[in-house]
Amino acid sequence: MEHKPLEELERIAKVSISSAPKLSRREKLERWAAALEQHGNRRLKSLMRVEFLTEEERRPLRDDNTPLSVAFADPILREQGLGSDCYGDAVGFFELNRDEAHYLLCDCHYHGSMTAADVSGRVQCVARRFSVREFWGRVWGAA
Repeated sequence: MEHKPLEELERIAKVSISSAPKLSRREKLERWAAALEQHGNRRLKSLMRVEFLTEEERRPLRDDNTPLSVAFADPILREQGLGSDCYGDAVGFFELNRDEAHYLLCDCHYHGSMTAADVSGRVQCVARRFSVREFWGRVWGAA
């Protein structure tokens, strides 16, 4: 991939900067779940033994045909800021804590049989949970 300054690109192509509103954590997760649902029962690869890796080892972790590659293939999620299909980028983008990421992506939760539909259901469950930020927003909003 070749990187060029925006000014140079504007001379050879029509460049538009998206002004789409930023999605909330829940909306990003719901978008990911929808992208996974489109793949139905197609088998995906899980990430192996995530819990045994250090943070530095987990960050660049990736593979083709994973739930993360499905997310990265979605143009809206990329436009919203998903930088790659690496574990570290996805965890940061979707605001997943370590336990959520492990639950969604690690092989030990699928017993060798991960499908896009299975992961979609799990992502939807995570999306429905209230974050601490949402909880306090409701508490302070009611006051």
